[in-house]
Amino acid sequence: MTQEQQARMYENCYMRVFSYAMTLAKDRSLAEELTQETFYRAFTKHRDFRGESDETTWLCAIAKNLFTDEMRRQSRFKEMPEEMPDQLPGNSMQGKSIEKTLEDKDASLRIHMALHELEEPYREVFQLRIFGELSFKDIGTIFRKTENWARVTYHRARMKLQERIEEI
Repeated sequence: MTQEQQARMYENCYMRVFSYAMTLAKDRSLAEELTQETFYRAFTKHRDFRGESDETTWLCAIAKNLFTDEMRRQSRFKEMPEEMPDQLPGNSMQGKSIEKTLEDKDASLRIHMALHELEEPYREVFQLRIFGELSFKDIGTIFRKTENWARVTYHRARMKLQERIEEI
């Protein structure tokens, strides 16, 4: 792969891969690391690309594998004590009442619990659309499906999520 081809691939696919990494990692710095490592691996091992899918799909598969590896690595260190937070809890409330803060946290927890229990591909499609801000066309490309499939799957995910939130 020439440097010109690498530059074109990077320009065309960077935001999609970064958005996908962001939906997986939910952390900007980790998503940036995953994205950079994804392109590094793609450029150094491009001979492994068989052309059976879109380049973006291939890159997202690399990013997903890197994320999985990172989560395994981090899980080995979970037993270590956590670091002290940068701010004390009282500093983050900024004028909110304790009751309102607890309600917000409770609602957020219920949403995340329901999302965690959502089966695939609904969970990933929902996360790509909401957190990754990807278009239905891009989501369809990642799953090797149509744009319409992505729309229907997202709609079903929203309905399932709403049902589960009401149950919790």
